[in-house]
Amino acid sequence: MSAQSASLGCPSDAGGRWQGGSEEGEAAATTAPPRRRPGAPAPPRQPPRPAAGTAPGPAPEGGFGSGPRGAMDSLRRLKRFDAFPKTLEDFRVKTCGGALVTVVSGLIMVVLLFSELQYYLTKEVHPELHVDKSRGDKLKINLDVIFPHMPCAYLSIDAMDVAGEQQLDVEHNLFKQRLDRAGNRVTPEAERHELGKEEEKVFDPNALDADRCESCYGAESEDIRCCNTCDDVREAYRRRGWAFKNPDTIEQCKREGFSQKMQEQKNEGCQVYGFLEVNKVAGNFHFAPGKSFQQSHVHVHAVEIHDLQSFGLDNINMTHYIKHLSFGRDYPGIVNPLDGTDVTAQQASMMFQYFVKVVPTVYMKVDGEVVRTNQFSVTRHEKIANGLLGDQGLPGVFVLYELSPMMVKLTEKHRSFTHFLTGVCAIVGGIFTVAGFIDSLIYHSARAIQKKIELGKTT
Repeated sequence: MSAQSASLGCPSDAGGRWQGGSEEGEAAATTAPPRRRPGAPAPPRQPPRPAAGTAPGPAPEGGFGSGPRGAMDSLRRLKRFDAFPKTLEDFRVKTCGGALVTVVSGLIMVVLLFSELQYYLTKEVHPELHVDKSRGDKLKINLDVIFPHMPCAYLSIDAMDVAGEQQLDVEHNLFKQRLDRAGNRVTPEAERHELGKEEEKVFDPNALDADRCESCYGAESEDIRCCNTCDDVREAYRRRGWAFKNPDTIEQCKREGFSQKMQEQKNEGCQVYGFLEVNKVAGNFHFAPGKSFQQSHVHVHAVEIHDLQSFGLDNINMTHYIKHLSFGRDYPGIVNPLDGTDVTAQQASMMFQYFVKVVPTVYMKVDGEVVRTNQFSVTRHEKIANGLLGDQGLPGVFVLYELSPMMVKLTEKHRSFTHFLTGVCAIVGGIFTVAGFIDSLIYHSARAIQKKIELGKTT
């Protein structure tokens, strides 16, 4: 039995050692430690001997050995902190559902990352509110208004403010463009003139005597004793309160071609565009038919219904389209609430009032440029004005503006790069988490259904 054990190389005792019939087995048996008698003290424990051919190394310090063995121990302990354990490639299962979830989540991730980058590249505007302490500034009013049923010859533009400065017939920074019924320009080159310049006369004024004093046809007064032009006669009639019905009977109007000019424009419209410069105080500007002037310190438009009917204008149609209206320069993101406003007069002789609240605004750009402008809010009111004079009002379009004592300061700033990185990480992590949950749900659901099919439990 012992020979058989030696030949097979099997363990012969509980010590776990192997015995054989060779010389190595005998040598191992002779070098075994001697047996200790019962009751005898245990010999001191000897440290392990180093392997043959190697020098003994220093003892490990602090639990980490030096040399290759200590480095391996350090790496082995460092692996305990790995929060992302990996699985072997052989244990991974790839499915069509997982591939579909990966493609869809990748597309969503690209779209969200592009939108996040686009948002980061835009400017961030920080608003602040201050008390407006500016003084002596001018208020620039930019306007572009179309009156499709009001000829330019009848239309007058005036500006007034509560400081007492009355700018009558404000034409030096405005332009009038004659339009036909279809809205096309009648004479795009010749008739497009600056309103501040004197209109060209159809006759040569140098041919008349400069010292002449022509008749006012019974409308003379202390202020007006001579009427050398058609406009002088009309103003004298208005101050008397007379209707200017038939200009063909007045010599001054006949030689200036006043009636022909009125008849030419009776079926036309008018476009008024340009800008006004007014004091930075509350006031108004308006578009109304007739020539304006001061009478007893009162601003009036002295044109009567008979005056307009004599030239073929049967009613005063104040239908208008506001293409643009602003108070100052434009800045990025500004909203002008009256731009594109189209208002149709339901009846003749309508009075339209726009009550505007102007808010001073300072816009600070990233490059250091400062834009001083204004924002505004508006409300509209309309009513029928049967008379051109009196308590019922005057037909026309009136813009009454007031200035706010507060000023808004808007400052452009670049968006934070750390916020951009935070958003990118949130997008990537969130999509991976949701995609993993959906993929796991699809995979386990498919496996459960497959198991039921294999067991024959489906109907």
